[in-house]
Amino acid sequence: MIVQWLPDYLQYLKFEKRYSHHTLVAYEKDLSQFFTYIDGEFSISDINELSHFHVRSWLAAMKDDKQSARTVNRKLSSLNSFYKYLLRLGKVKKNPVRQLHSQKLPERLPSYLKEQETTHLLEAVDFEEGFKGATDRMICTLLYQTGIRRSELLNMKEQDIEWPLKQVRILGKGNKERLVPMGPQLLQEIKDYIQEKKRVAGNESPYLLVLEDGKQLYAGYVYRVVKKHLGMVTSLAKKSPHVLRHTFATQLLNNGANIQAIKDLLGHSSLAATQVYTHNNIEQLKEIHKTSHPRG
Repeated sequence: MIVQWLPDYLQYLKFEKRYSHHTLVAYEKDLSQFFTYIDGEFSISDINELSHFHVRSWLAAMKDDKQSARTVNRKLSSLNSFYKYLLRLGKVKKNPVRQLHSQKLPERLPSYLKEQETTHLLEAVDFEEGFKGATDRMICTLLYQTGIRRSELLNMKEQDIEWPLKQVRILGKGNKERLVPMGPQLLQEIKDYIQEKKRVAGNESPYLLVLEDGKQLYAGYVYRVVKKHLGMVTSLAKKSPHVLRHTFATQLLNNGANIQAIKDLLGHSSLAATQVYTHNNIEQLKEIHKTSHPRG
């Protein structure tokens, strides 16, 4: 059955595509659910007997379970990627997912901080004393000032910073590398942090940000730090690391940055993913018109 190639596929995603642990877990969960459904509903012994009919049946079952369109689309995307892998290996003759369409999603604009809120976060919020507080502040600072993803922050190393050029090399999704500028003040803050890290945690870890015992940061820690400190400056319902990434992009656009440049800084593979920030910009203009124009 098709499930026999799952372990090899996950190894491919981990070592060749360099996907994060979180992404690997999601792929494995999505695909395992599909295999379980097919085994329970159909008696199929030949992998090439699976058709778009069987996949559509799985999608219908998820809808009956009241799963969101976003969740259904993610699972369909996981299955589609898996079939592309099997096609390259010659294990299947066709990809049944190609005949299906993604579910229509409700429009959801990214949440982001206002400029005065980011100023308050970086200049007025009291972080803890000592090295832990320095690490927590650096987490929030780097996420906002570089727009990197949480996984990229976790894997950032000291050697990735190109000090003379005032930039940092970021290894993003799909093992794609990009350069992100860093201002003089941020670089000085990083230098100060590295000195403190050497004093407190030693100098064994290659990672830029570490815990007090010198170990690498982990995803849950970063999420809790960001949620706690965003709660001090904003009433947004969502307070995740990605909010700071959205804030980075939105404030660049609001201050005149080119959408193509923002795409490159974020490491998006297509402009379509970046254009969502133009909707935020339009909404801001509508609000300005409403409050400022005599007949708004």
